Amino acid sequence: MSLPFATALRESLRQGYTLRDLRADLLAGITLGIIAVPLAMALAIASGVPPQYGLYTAIIAGAVIALSGGSRFSVSGPTAAFVVILLPVTSQYGLGGLLLATLMAGVILLLMGLLKLGRLIQFIPAPVTLGFTAGIALVIASLQLKDFFGLQEMDNTAHFFIKLLSFIDLLPAISWGDLLVGLVTLTTLILWPRLKTPVPGHLPALLLGTALALLGPGLLPGFEAILLGDQFSWTLGDESGRGIPPVAPSFILPWLMPGADGEPIGLSWDLFAALLPAAFTIALLGAIESLLCAVVGDSLTGTKHDPNAELVGQGLGNLAAPFFGGITATGALARTAANIKSGARSPLASFFHALMVLACILIFADWLSWLPMAALAGLLLMVAWNMSEAHHVLRMIRIAPRSDLLVLLTCFSLTVMFDMVLAVGVGIVLASLLFMGRMAQVTESRTLSEEEHKDLQLPEKIACVEIAGPLFFGAAEKTLGRLGQVSSGIEGVFLDFTQVPSLDVTAMESLHTALQELEEQQKTVVFIGLQPHLILKLRKAGIRSSEKVHFAHNLAQASLRWQNEQRLKDAPDEKTGPTP
Repeated sequence: MSLPFATALRESLRQGYTLRDLRADLLAGITLGIIAVPLAMALAIASGVPPQYGLYTAIIAGAVIALSGGSRFSVSGPTAAFVVILLPVTSQYGLGGLLLATLMAGVILLLMGLLKLGRLIQFIPAPVTLGFTAGIALVIASLQLKDFFGLQEMDNTAHFFIKLLSFIDLLPAISWGDLLVGLVTLTTLILWPRLKTPVPGHLPALLLGTALALLGPGLLPGFEAILLGDQFSWTLGDESGRGIPPVAPSFILPWLMPGADGEPIGLSWDLFAALLPAAFTIALLGAIESLLCAVVGDSLTGTKHDPNAELVGQGLGNLAAPFFGGITATGALARTAANIKSGARSPLASFFHALMVLACILIFADWLSWLPMAALAGLLLMVAWNMSEAHHVLRMIRIAPRSDLLVLLTCFSLTVMFDMVLAVGVGIVLASLLFMGRMAQVTESRTLSEEEHKDLQLPEKIACVEIAGPLFFGAAEKTLGRLGQVSSGIEGVFLDFTQVPSLDVTAMESLHTALQELEEQQKTVVFIGLQPHLILKLRKAGIRSSEKVHFAHNLAQASLRWQNEQRLKDAPDEKTGPTP
């Protein structure tokens, strides 16, 4: 059995990789790099860390995941989905805590891939994913109010509702220069797709926003817009500057990076225990996002991804990134779609995109410091709107059963009011409970009526119980409880298991108890239509053929066996001779 590693790259090379394919991947990578640079910086800022750490994520995690993953066209890097998880971690534990949480999530993702759990992610129901993604979109949008309106006194780490109240209070202090830059950027992003040009809208939107921010003070009195270089600076040895440092990511030890108090975060069991819930949520959300991204890529290209290899790639990427200052990464839907539209042929396009981001750091770092914060906020507002999938949410509200609607609204509300860790956990548990309730309703048992008894020519003093559906802990007690209601005049019970596909240990224990009760009443039990794997399960549970327990393939065989046993029971004893 092959190791789930780099299957997408191996498959691409196996099919033949030409110079034309290389050229197409290179051009797609350059296009993606242009898109990824502002997005990576904006997402890092939204996660509570300086912008260069988002770029380091796109470089390291993007390259590692591309070369080791299982999706040919997926592009990985920092994504909006993680902002609501990462920001609380950064606020409480600083950059060092965020890098450690990413490292732990990478280990979990790697184990999920090696244990071949990739297919299980598809069982997370749509109301859960739609609920928390819509909640994430709303939270991300609220995080952009500060920069979009130029409200520097606003606290982005505050609770959602407190933040909204603070926004209302600060409305008189709006910076009209920032607001105008943000509106120009956002309007360009909305209208640009109508032109149907191959140039992605991010580039013209940011160029227009930046031009307005730089030229506005000379054209409009009192115009002022905050730039990236005004809020972030760097120092390396004796050198310092505005914006981001013009150097490649270098090797670091995540636990030596500063915590919330500015001191190295260190390593301790208490710290691991505190970060574990966030790490599990990061890993689960990363798995969902990356596999969803891979599925979208497959639907657009007709290819097929390897989910386990993709999880291995995501794990390796998130393991490697923190050692170079990278934060959490996963598959990005928008960048994957842009990759395909740009003509990518293999995972090397995503690898080239990482190299393009690196080139931008080394060559254009000074230029990036002139990007307006309001323009980056406008960019993330567009990302949040696309992420919300408002039309899907409205459609589900319109057509979904009340139970599914309850799950969606619960996940949405918990994400907005509390955090993603709680929302994902409660959402999955609630969806699982509702699913088990539905499955319990599907599983039924019934005793054949007297008319059916006669039509099937069943022996007298026999009760035939039909069971249909999976017998698991949610349905076992209700379904098998009928066996205890067999009347005293009955000498045998036929259990028709023809429509039972599975049994769990709770059902086997309930069945064992029911058989003991029937044996105490001197009743014979015949199992009918049990599938071979279920017979093996019953044998392991101690339920075997005996004087009072028999197995038959169908109802006719069960009736014949019963009649033969009754003849033997009623036959005269050979030694004493016939009864006078």
